[in-house]
Amino acid sequence: MRDFGAGFGYLLQGQKWVGRHGRWFGFGLLPGLVTFVLYVGALVGLFYGADDLTAWATPFADDWGSPWQGVFRGTLTFLVFALGLFLAVITFTAVTLLVGQPFYESLSEEVDRSQGGDAPESGLPLWKDLWISARDSLRVLARVALYGVLLFAAGFIPVVGQTVVPAIGFCVSGFFLTEELTAVALQRRGVELKERLGLLRRRRMAALGFGVPLTLAFLVPFVAVLLMPGAVAGATLMARDLNGETAGDDEGDGGEGRAHRPAEGAASGA
Repeated sequence: MRDFGAGFGYLLQGQKWVGRHGRWFGFGLLPGLVTFVLYVGALVGLFYGADDLTAWATPFADDWGSPWQGVFRGTLTFLVFALGLFLAVITFTAVTLLVGQPFYESLSEEVDRSQGGDAPESGLPLWKDLWISARDSLRVLARVALYGVLLFAAGFIPVVGQTVVPAIGFCVSGFFLTEELTAVALQRRGVELKERLGLLRRRRMAALGFGVPLTLAFLVPFVAVLLMPGAVAGATLMARDLNGETAGDDEGDGGEGRAHRPAEGAASGA
């Protein structure tokens, strides 16, 4: 549980960092606002259309008597919307990071500089950075979609489907949300997706400590937009730890920065 607390600590540190650097907080809000409006429209459409979708997909239940038809289709409608919400939480970050790539890279570089030394740069043109980010996001989303289908099917299991399955779903969401956010800093360091996943698996509890609370917070409308700048900042601090780097003093914090403990096995996985 100590590593879980360390992951949550990075999330808090990131929010504090943008709180001390208000200009970067405002700068980081813009991509999230654009994506948020698009996602709200999509989820509202799903909310009002999910019952029609389930009725269309289950014509065999048209002749079922009450209350079985209502219970069956009501449960299925809930699961469809839950799956849509589950995917929205994951894809929101991916889409926002893609839309705001230049914004968040600049914010991440500034966090690196505030910890002492220069900010690593990929050395690639912007179009290639965008291509790599989009490609890796699709690979991550394919994994998430697979887990989503399995969890959706498991949701029909009595009791387990309403208790254990949602908890696993939040853990899956949190892990991959952490991957998406730390990718901003690790991609600049030339760390490929396979290596990034390896680093996070070695610090699985830290990844969950960072990502699960953020996933839960992202379920509240508009909170995702407000937390994104700090999430990117916190993920940059965490990426430094995963990559075995140390932190210097934050110039804007009066020299109260602390050194991050290098991740176990990070040197061999980077």
